[in-house]
Amino acid sequence: MFEIKEKDMLGRIGVLSTPHGKVETPLLMPVINPNRLILSPQKIESMGAKMLITNAYIIYRSPELRGRTRDVAIHGLLGFDGPIMTDSGSYQLSVYGDVHIENNEIVNFQLEIGSDVVVPVDIPTPPNASRERTAREMHITEENIKEARRLVDGCGRDVLLAAPVQGSTHPHLRYEAAVALSHLGDVFPIGAVVPLMERYEFDALANLIVHSKMGLAPCAPVHLFGAGHPMMLALAVALGCDMFDSAAYALYAAEGKYMSVHGTRRLSSMRELPCSCPVCTAYTPQELANDERSEELLAEHNLYAALTELKLIRESIREGRLAELVQQRCRAPPAMLDAYRAALSHSSYIEEVAPQPRAPFFYSGPECVSRPEVIRHKRRLLHIELGERCLVYTGRHRRANSSHYDTVCRLVSPFGPYPVELGETFPVNTVSIEGDVEAKLSALEALQALIEANPKCNFDIELDGRWYGPPLLPIIDRLKGFNNVASISKVEGNSWRSRVERV
Repeated sequence: MFEIKEKDMLGRIGVLSTPHGKVETPLLMPVINPNRLILSPQKIESMGAKMLITNAYIIYRSPELRGRTRDVAIHGLLGFDGPIMTDSGSYQLSVYGDVHIENNEIVNFQLEIGSDVVVPVDIPTPPNASRERTAREMHITEENIKEARRLVDGCGRDVLLAAPVQGSTHPHLRYEAAVALSHLGDVFPIGAVVPLMERYEFDALANLIVHSKMGLAPCAPVHLFGAGHPMMLALAVALGCDMFDSAAYALYAAEGKYMSVHGTRRLSSMRELPCSCPVCTAYTPQELANDERSEELLAEHNLYAALTELKLIRESIREGRLAELVQQRCRAPPAMLDAYRAALSHSSYIEEVAPQPRAPFFYSGPECVSRPEVIRHKRRLLHIELGERCLVYTGRHRRANSSHYDTVCRLVSPFGPYPVELGETFPVNTVSIEGDVEAKLSALEALQALIEANPKCNFDIELDGRWYGPPLLPIIDRLKGFNNVASISKVEGNSWRSRVERV
């Protein structure tokens, strides 16, 4: 059902098989409101969308739409031959607090109209709800999914069942929900996260995604409900989300808002359109705002922005450069940087699942000290046999005679020490000697761990002047306190200033 082709971090390129064909992930499913089409499904398909999502509850509540959909099925109603996912009305439940339909009724209706991915009625518990309420509504959702599983299995055709993972803002409840549902669903949406995105609480969102992923099988396709803004797609994919849906392209257009990977701006405040899509190359902001089709054209741009970003994300995965793309994107709105830091707090888990990187390591800021490549190097470092004497030096040159030592290591930030014989291997062959304070601190902490792991090895350490900044002195003093540290010397000759003075 879901075949993974390429991986980078927790992100992957996969192929999802549905009754109406195969689609490549990560993908965006534009939301189609059958009562108000801003962009037609045909237009959306021509822009590159391969899968759509619409609301079965809205269709069911309209006698005219319900009758027509039963006659021509959902693909006939929308005039779209690709896969279509149908929602059960949970969005209306989250907004209006009630839906007037039973779970088995809406599931059977979705099966009747030929939906490719069926969604049962799940309870979207809002953020910061009490643990008791959250657990109670999680149980209702689980029972509805079990009932939907029986109905789908007995319908006589291949249909995918979505098993929404709820749990409010309680990470451990998200994990428990994911574990309980992992054998029931085919696709696993992470639900009730739109309020977090509306409040720019992306750090909380990142934590919920990771905890949900921890409870699911690594190969399970994950759908992030209501997430389709281009500025957050790279991070969500890097955390393991495969499918997205969004009505934001249309809703924002109705409010005159222009979407990009750097955030959202009002069209009325813009003097140029920084995009090369067909809309932005044909209009100025003033012309676009005054055009009678302004809402439609702005929705077209917004959708182009998201679809184009997904193309770049997939290519970044193929090249092994997804981490660099995430670093760039998360330096637009400040809230995204908080989300990136929250994601990297789970680097140990990411490192266990993520493949060995293929692209050079690019250091772009203090957050990089928690990237999986750094965590993996530090873990592997502890398994190296050092012998009885080890020299650790910084800079390009060493003063001590290496023939006196069993192992000679060079110290680089942010990774830490590595045997000089491995200098041409990944990842240490991709870093420069220089680094900021956080990177040097990360390297010294790795050195301390190596010293602690080898109590029978005597260490001589040569640090050039760049490693003696005030924030680093406490850990250098700690290193001096180890019994197996024979000497720590300050080598001024390796600094650029000393070399210039000699010249």
